[in-house]
Amino acid sequence: MSIVHAEAAGVGLGWLDTAGPLLVWIIVLSFVFIECALIVGLFLPGDSLLFGAGVVLAQHGADKHAWGLSIAALVVAIIGNQVGYHVGKHTGTRFIARRGGKVLNKQNLERARSFLDRKGFFAIVAARWIPWVRTLAPLIAGAARMDPRRFMLATAAGGLLWVPTLVLLGYYGAGLLDVLPWLKTALVWASVIFFVVGTAYGFWRYRQEMRKPMEYSEEDAARA
Repeated sequence: MSIVHAEAAGVGLGWLDTAGPLLVWIIVLSFVFIECALIVGLFLPGDSLLFGAGVVLAQHGADKHAWGLSIAALVVAIIGNQVGYHVGKHTGTRFIARRGGKVLNKQNLERARSFLDRKGFFAIVAARWIPWVRTLAPLIAGAARMDPRRFMLATAAGGLLWVPTLVLLGYYGAGLLDVLPWLKTALVWASVIFFVVGTAYGFWRYRQEMRKPMEYSEEDAARA
C-alpha cells in the first residue's frame, strides 16, 4: 500500500481503493449524459463533478484512467447534447418553463434563447461553461432548428474545452499535493461531500420546480 493510500485509509477513505476508478467512470459518465441531455441536469453539479473525479483518480495515481475518462466523458457530453437537440427539435421548449419557478421560468428561458440568438455558434461553445445554459442550449438550438452539423461542431468544440480541462485540472492539481498527503485527502473528502450534497440538493430543487404548473409562451402554444 502506498503512503498516500495508507494515509487515506487512516482517515476513512480506504473505500476509494475498494471502489476503484470504475465507480468514478460510472458516476461521471452517467451524470454528464444527464446534465447534457435532460432538463434535470440543470440542477446537477457538473463542473465540480468533473473536477472532483480528477481529484479522486489522483488518489489512485491512475494517469490512464484520467485521460481515458476525459475522452469518454467528452464523447458522452457530445452524445447527450445531440439527444437534447433532438428533444428540442421535436417538442420545442414548452415543457420547460414553470409558473413561479425559481430556475425553470420564462425569464431564464428567454435569457438563454437571447444568448444563443446573439452569439450563435460561439454561444454553444461557451455554454459548456455556464451551468444552467449548458443544459438549456441544446433544447433551444433544436427548437430553433439550428443547422445540425453546425450544432454538432459547436458542441464538440465546447466539450473539448470543458471536459478534459476540468478532469485533468483536478487530477494533476491534486497530484501536486503528494508532498502534503493530509491536504490531498482533505481535497478528496471535500470533492466527495460536495458531489453527494450537491446532487441531493439538485434533485430536490428539480422536484420543487416540476411541481409547479407549466407556463406556455405564444410560440410554444403555436407548436402544441
